[in-house]
Amino acid sequence: MTIKKVKISDLKQLHSLTKSCANDMMDNGIFQWNEKYPSKEVLQTDIELGQIWKLEESEIIKGIIVLTEIEDKEYINVKWLTKNLKNLYLHRLAVHPNFQGNGYAQKLMDFAENYASKNMYNSIRLDTFSQNKRNQLFYEKRNYVKLENIYFPNQSEHPFYCYEKVLNA
Repeated sequence: MTIKKVKISDLKQLHSLTKSCANDMMDNGIFQWNEKYPSKEVLQTDIELGQIWKLEESEIIKGIIVLTEIEDKEYINVKWLTKNLKNLYLHRLAVHPNFQGNGYAQKLMDFAENYASKNMYNSIRLDTFSQNKRNQLFYEKRNYVKLENIYFPNQSEHPFYCYEKVLNA
């Protein structure tokens, strides 16, 4: 099992994985991802920017994670724990429903945190859907601090909670 950067040739498999995750969430009453998000275009941009990683085994992508220095406009007014200087933003952590419960999300988060520490980021910042209690518990167990709410009206009327983990402040 390896974690490495995604290539453009992985796009179809990536989009299939995120669609499966979106359908699984909706089936469980969690309307965080949908038929519009994440789109193939969003994933292609992640690949072009070199900011998406895959957890792969036997050429099957089991999970993905986006690590970027780009701050989304929705984050601009958030009162983060650290200054806006050398922060890593985490997006689109996903494990295909067929492979959930095997520790793959933990492996991807270990990778992200090691990557952030090694590259001297001050913190990791992310958001998770307010209706996704499982994700909130997942991040809180990893010592991420819940901060304030932001909204993505195209995705949901419910808020998303911002989290941050201080690394090298």
